[in-house]
Amino acid sequence: MFNIADLQKEIIRLKKEKDICILAHAYQPHNILEIADFTGDSFGLSVEASKAPQKTILMCGVRFMAQSVKILCPDKKVILSHPQAGCPMAEQMTVEQVREMRRLHPNAAVVAYINTTAELKNECDVCVTSASALKIVKNMAEKEIIFIPDCNLGSWIQNQVPDKKFYFYSGGCPVHMSIRKKDVDEARILYPGAKLLVHPECLKEITEQADYVGSTTGIMKYVENSEHNEFIIGTDNSIAQHLQYAYPEKRFYTLSKYCVCHDMRLTTLVDVYNCLKGLSGEEITLDENVRQGAKSCIDKMIAYGG
Repeated sequence: MFNIADLQKEIIRLKKEKDICILAHAYQPHNILEIADFTGDSFGLSVEASKAPQKTILMCGVRFMAQSVKILCPDKKVILSHPQAGCPMAEQMTVEQVREMRRLHPNAAVVAYINTTAELKNECDVCVTSASALKIVKNMAEKEIIFIPDCNLGSWIQNQVPDKKFYFYSGGCPVHMSIRKKDVDEARILYPGAKLLVHPECLKEITEQADYVGSTTGIMKYVENSEHNEFIIGTDNSIAQHLQYAYPEKRFYTLSKYCVCHDMRLTTLVDVYNCLKGLSGEEITLDENVRQGAKSCIDKMIAYGG
């Protein structure tokens, strides 16, 4: 029988013994972040995996993130910590729908949010992250943009790039979209001195009231550099928890108690242990043509300054 501390010690021993690199997305529980080799946003983790010396990568996150690792690391064995950990936004659009949008708007470049499957990236021109999307769209020569799948992130970019025409798919993150204006109104009353930090996947009625809008990494960096001591966090509630550990002298409040990604919560510390024992997890494989097409989409992101 394990307690948390003993299980973490055994996981650390096993990953060293088996030479496995553990990646943990920032939305994972804190006890998993503590045993990971790298933590952060999805694309940043993929880059770290490509530089890691280990030949086996364990992704504690969701499927599209593990796919991104495989896209950049074709010669490495990539394991998803929980086979059912998907992403509703990444999986809500089909290849046929992308092709139809291209047909309707033949002069537009297709920009894929990183939160998409490898198959969708293979159909698109350039990939973006929430942190790099604005810079990349500004740097693109095309004046017409098909932005998929998140219309909330897309419209946030559109407001800052008025010289380009945007076409959207009506998609988005159901977790971030669950936050409503009333949540902001209530939080402002409860915590009048706190800064409101939100993710651009939130609805416009949320982002337009925020003191800062940015990726999870951006939100955490804002806190690090801020002289303020109180913050309302408008993204997955795990971020408020992680910030409490990182900055115990500051106060953090969740914008909505319902802002919880259940797919991220599927992975447990015991799952990680069982993956290292070879008893759980799923190895990620990709068709090579799909992988190369998706990688081209990511390579263009890097070329544009992402």
